[in-house]
Amino acid sequence: MPDATDRRILRQLLADPDLPNPELAERAAVTQASLWRRLDRLRATGVLRGIEARIDWRALGWEVEVSLRFTLDKTNPRAFDEFLAAAREVPEVTEIQTFLGSVDIRLSVIARDMAHWQQVYRDRILTLPHVSDLDALMLVSTIKDSGALPL
Repeated sequence: MPDATDRRILRQLLADPDLPNPELAERAAVTQASLWRRLDRLRATGVLRGIEARIDWRALGWEVEVSLRFTLDKTNPRAFDEFLAAAREVPEVTEIQTFLGSVDIRLSVIARDMAHWQQVYRDRILTLPHVSDLDALMLVSTIKDSGALPL
């Protein structure tokens, strides 16, 4: 488990993942050598899996985001595998999640505009295999989007 120093480092990374290591070490109140060792250990134990770019799709002209919830026809034993394989091939799908309960799978889908969304929906979403029920939720606004934990 991460100790208090590790949690300080993680808090600083969550607040500003672009911090250069010397500034990260200073803000976390550790030496640069200690920072390197701790980051290596956090990576080795799987706590820190990497630092990734977060792209603002709207800034690139993708104005529509829809969350689709699917219930699959589970009479076919390959339904999940075949659905997931097909969903991975849809370029506009940015996230795929599976669930236990009345909803089996959730997809996040982006589109440039409503006309593009209609095309993606008709040509790519409605053709996904083994769908018994589908619910679409169009994103209006994001109130909180944080990977921060109470460290």
